[in-house]
Amino acid sequence: MPAPVVTPDGRYIVVEGEAGPRLWRATNPHLSQERRDELVRELMNGRRMIRILRGKEGDPSEVRARIDAAKRGLGERGPPWWSDGAPDFNRRLVKNSPYGAWWEGRPAPAPQKGKR
Repeated sequence: MPAPVVTPDGRYIVVEGEAGPRLWRATNPHLSQERRDELVRELMNGRRMIRILRGKEGDPSEVRARIDAAKRGLGERGPPWWSDGAPDFNRRLVKNSPYGAWWEGRPAPAPQKGKR
């Protein structure tokens, strides 16, 4: 899987969707590698538990709360991790954000090997 496209300021990754490319807040780059690894481990464990619980009886709300806490710790949810007062465009379509011109003007991605 190729690395996601990151906005020039590093605040968002761009994720393709049915309605068009959308901004998703990137992980806080100021986290220590150890803390980031710990939170990613917690996030992945929670996602595995949700898959295991799918279709079974039980309340997944505790697991979902752990996932949310990990994503907040990573800076992907909750208040923005930057402190310059810039607004948050999380989950917005790229074209409906200040990043629209950058997105349209960037070079086309290189084709992936083995894909047509």
